[in-house]
Amino acid sequence: MKVLMLNGSPNSKGNTSIALREMEQIFQKEGVETETLLLGNKAIRSCIGCRKCAQTGKCVFDDLVNETAAKFGACDGLVVGSPVYYASANATLVAFLTRLFYSTRFDKTMKVGASVVVARRGGLSSTFDELNKFFTISGMPVASGQYWNSVHGAAPGEAEKDLEGLQGMRTLARNMVFLMRGIALAKEKYGLPEKEPFERMNFIR
Repeated sequence: MKVLMLNGSPNSKGNTSIALREMEQIFQKEGVETETLLLGNKAIRSCIGCRKCAQTGKCVFDDLVNETAAKFGACDGLVVGSPVYYASANATLVAFLTRLFYSTRFDKTMKVGASVVVARRGGLSSTFDELNKFFTISGMPVASGQYWNSVHGAAPGEAEKDLEGLQGMRTLARNMVFLMRGIALAKEKYGLPEKEPFERMNFIR
């Protein structure tokens, strides 16, 4: 099994990386392969709504989004971590996720998603909700821990002192492994859930 981990912080050694590393240690103990990509310090432009990806199968901007697409398709689980800016995720990360999810046409059903948010104090739950929406629109079960998946810390390294938050990361990783394994067994025995043809409607007709 493999988990792709996306770090939306611009700081490779910041508090978001501390939270993700706590999960990574559990994944390694459980024999789950991981790969972490640092996104927050990259030049990632936002989606322009051109819909060229529907024709070509990839984003018109040939950057890290297209490079990550195959890794996303091959993974069993996706962890997205972000610092909190104005009660929201890093804008670079949101641009990346928007283009990645929209431009990739493979079935994401039953890939397990987990979001992790890090802040000095507030704005955690709104950012947590924002990131989870990428999973729920794609048929991806959302892994949970023992609280909302959050860690506190301001200056780099302060997250090490949030013992409850780090324990939550370990719990989240264990739950995610359990969920991925359970889904793998269910897929082997029952297959994926039946899908009806999509009924697309606009509210203004």
